[in-house]
Amino acid sequence: MDTSTAQLFSEFLGTLILILLGDGVCAAVNLKKSKAEASGWIVIAMGWGAAVTMGAYIAGFMGPAHLNPAVTIAMAMTGSFEWGMVIPFILAQLTGAFTGAVLVWLAYLPHWKETEDQGAVLGTFATGPAIRNYPANMITEIIGTFVLVLGLLAFSQNDFAAGVNPMVVGILILSIGLSLGGPTGYAINPARDFGPRLAHQLLPISTKGSSDWSYSWVPIIGPVIGAVIAGGIWLMIV
Repeated sequence: MDTSTAQLFSEFLGTLILILLGDGVCAAVNLKKSKAEASGWIVIAMGWGAAVTMGAYIAGFMGPAHLNPAVTIAMAMTGSFEWGMVIPFILAQLTGAFTGAVLVWLAYLPHWKETEDQGAVLGTFATGPAIRNYPANMITEIIGTFVLVLGLLAFSQNDFAAGVNPMVVGILILSIGLSLGGPTGYAINPARDFGPRLAHQLLPISTKGSSDWSYSWVPIIGPVIGAVIAGGIWLMIV
């Protein structure tokens, strides 16, 4: 496998694992008759932090393990990634996210028909605002992604022991989730929201409702803006 193919596969596989474990913890908490039902936000935030860590470990030996279109754009902006690979990386991430969401559906197959709450079903796949206010929701996603990308760029300037970096990134995700995740569910990643939302739209889940496409632009545009701001500031200070 040549280098570019390996990197694309790593983005697909790493994002698949990210969503499988991240949406998996949402399924565990949201779905009826799950052993983790109603275990709460701290479990979700910790699950997502661990999901990012595992996705990065699995993808990292083959490629940069962005696992996030906003991160890919920021890395290209700051010169650490070639622009010609941005679109292929984003497509690999979106495909991985969709596939990971399908695997979550399969893993929890008997639980969907037991869960009548349509919001809980959608919340297993995609993010949604606690209070629907598009400007405020956008600001939250911008801030969260700004912290994410600035943190990743700062980590690149530190010398971590071999194999430690994905763990530090997981802690960053956990911190963002606990501190900034309440208003919107902290997508901070367009692929994390769009791929699973599309899976929700297409999968034969008898108890599902709307996929809420009217909100879907917020977790796409907000993270990209936050990443660009972080990248721009980084270019000014480094």
